[in-house]
Amino acid sequence: MSANKYVVGVDFGTLSGRAVVVRVSDGAELGSAVHEYEHRVIEHTLPGTEVRLGPDWALQSPQDWIDVIRIAVPQAIAAAGVPAEEIIGIGTDFTACTVLPTTADGTPLCFETPAEPHAWPKLWKHHAAQPHADRINELAARRGESWLPRYGGKISSEWEFAKALQVLEEAPEVYARAERWIEAADWIIWQLTGVESRNICTVGYKGVFQDGGYPSEEYLAELNLGFAGFVGKLATGAVGEKVGEVTLAPLGGLAGRLTARAAEWTGIPEGAAVAVGNVDAHVTAAAADAVRPGQMVAIMGTSTCHIMPSDQLAEVPGMCGVVQDGIVPGLWGYEAGQSAVGDIFAWFVDNFGPDGHERLTELAEKQAVGQHGLVALDWFGGNRSVLVDHNLSGVIIGQTLATKPEDVYRALIESTAFGARMIVETFEKSGVPVEEFIVAGGLLKNRFLMQVYSDVLRRPLSIIASDQGPALGSAIHAAVAAGEYASIEEAAAAMGKRTENAYVPDEARADAYDRLYAEYRRLHDFFGDGQMLHALRAIRNEAQA
Repeated sequence: MSANKYVVGVDFGTLSGRAVVVRVSDGAELGSAVHEYEHRVIEHTLPGTEVRLGPDWALQSPQDWIDVIRIAVPQAIAAAGVPAEEIIGIGTDFTACTVLPTTADGTPLCFETPAEPHAWPKLWKHHAAQPHADRINELAARRGESWLPRYGGKISSEWEFAKALQVLEEAPEVYARAERWIEAADWIIWQLTGVESRNICTVGYKGVFQDGGYPSEEYLAELNLGFAGFVGKLATGAVGEKVGEVTLAPLGGLAGRLTARAAEWTGIPEGAAVAVGNVDAHVTAAAADAVRPGQMVAIMGTSTCHIMPSDQLAEVPGMCGVVQDGIVPGLWGYEAGQSAVGDIFAWFVDNFGPDGHERLTELAEKQAVGQHGLVALDWFGGNRSVLVDHNLSGVIIGQTLATKPEDVYRALIESTAFGARMIVETFEKSGVPVEEFIVAGGLLKNRFLMQVYSDVLRRPLSIIASDQGPALGSAIHAAVAAGEYASIEEAAAAMGKRTENAYVPDEARADAYDRLYAEYRRLHDFFGDGQMLHALRAIRNEAQA
């Protein structure tokens, strides 16, 4: 293998996109750049209009994604100082489910009707489709749909079908104009290659594609007669099988070649390999060289996604899905998650913590376990796993007139660790062992947070050895797509890296946390039925309306 071959990985996040230039031979990261989205998360008013959005909406702008390609990629190449002609491929990843309606040629409908909310891409954290998800789940359970257990018994409001049903029922004219309903992960590949494709990862986890097919037309028609033909807006068929101009594509595969237009945007030579699209969490497994059964990677940022390959197929309650070949070909890929983690800490600091994260962490770290007398539920963005209910909300119990900001801040950190423990225990009780817990993402920077997780989980934490896990993972996939490695596993072994046992649990703190976790479980079960929290949300929504 030549030392002077390079690939580019691009990670499209919630607030920004980042690009990294990586050496193919050893995974060395030579240069990177970040581009902050101009529109960030669109939650209140549509850009350039006075059109206001309702509760739990979260949109993005496709122009922000193109700007990442046009700005961050050339900047990363310049920072790396490598000759452009030695860049042989590019890979990308996206938050998911971030999905958008387009015309048959891929033009986003929001470019044509910017004042129509449903014409815009719905970000993963768009939770306004919860009532539609509830109907999808109720009908599927009543009919005994075989695909439902593969998703832990519930489809999330974040996913493709719930969001599409919301569009149909709230903006039927937009639904009718949408010739394609496509994940942003696949849309950006379309812009780079001129070839429409669907990656097996988002198709399986977010598009309810199992055992070679989508939910039946009969089932969809029972939801809504107008929804019967929804699959026509998606790709169909077996993995790798062409359907018209659309192909369901395997991870690590070659999606196409960089077009002249995309070459001009990026500064990468025309014809360079473009890897099949992927999800930010799932692609990070390669960056951590965690592509073997039992290696759970928790990608911790604004939210946390837990992904794990396994050679076992089981039904795990409340998981986000189990998909064949969903992380690496040849293994089952499991996904679970927490809808808000870093978002919770940011919310608290923005509203109640004027001293900032560093000072609150410093004060919280000095406390003994349980000293604050609090326990919290980490549902400020709803519950993704294991309850799969985005109409749930956060709870903090035990506050007194002596409670200080650092007390609450610590309790919120602990609540997210308790949520992670709930997920791990649910997997293991279902017969899917978690052999190693590996952390990636921006929250790695908080060493106190990491130690809390190790203590609460009662197990060592490994950590990824890159600050750009998803972008590095995308670059690794690009190396496979370019033919430099025969498989994702081979490329991950050469280019990925992690530090094992970076944090180990303290036995005394772990024992103390067991007591707090027992109270978390009691709260979880008490409020998990949703009766009180749903009622409060309904009252809020009525008042806001």
